Amino acid sequence: MELTRRDALAALAAAGVAGGGALALSAGESRDDGETATEPGGVPPPGPLTDDDVAVLTAAAEVLYPSEVEGVESFVSEFARGRAAEQPDHAAGVADAARYLDEWTGSWLDEEFTALDPSDREEALDPSDREEALDRLGARAADPDPEGTDAERVRYYVVDELLFALYSSPTGGELVGIENPQGHPGGTESYRRGPNDGE
Repeated sequence: MELTRRDALAALAAAGVAGGGALALSAGESRDDGETATEPGGVPPPGPLTDDDVAVLTAAAEVLYPSEVEGVESFVSEFARGRAAEQPDHAAGVADAARYLDEWTGSWLDEEFTALDPSDREEALDPSDREEALDRLGARAADPDPEGTDAERVRYYVVDELLFALYSSPTGGELVGIENPQGHPGGTESYRRGPNDGE
């Protein structure tokens, strides 16, 4: 299942972002100064998110999202940068949590989060062996709290942020049988069909 720009726009709408202008900026379209957010040496992306922060979010999404989902990198980048453009205070929390996650794995696992193998990234977020829990952050088991412990903030700003983005999009909604996810105007016909009609 391919995540598209339409999915990112729907997820932004569900997050309360009027996505048009923000999504255009996030996709690296021209700014007033003629440069783009994706050009080397160009102006920084909108809000507090850096390329490294978005790379951490993408690396997390690659282990949090179902394996059949494709187009993760562009989807995460457009959603994260689009939300940062209009909700910089929230994005500051996302950036802080992403940087903490990268620093934590660097200290405990001797590799930045983005450099870890997918299985190690998944273990860092949610250890399968509870005897090794002290060597893992355990963010997926933590309660989401933007003002809580480091693990709780990573759960809120990284894990839950990414899962919200996915499952509020049309493609993500299909994965869990949501015909018309929040923010996606499917029309009245969608309410008269079952989730499998039209396949």
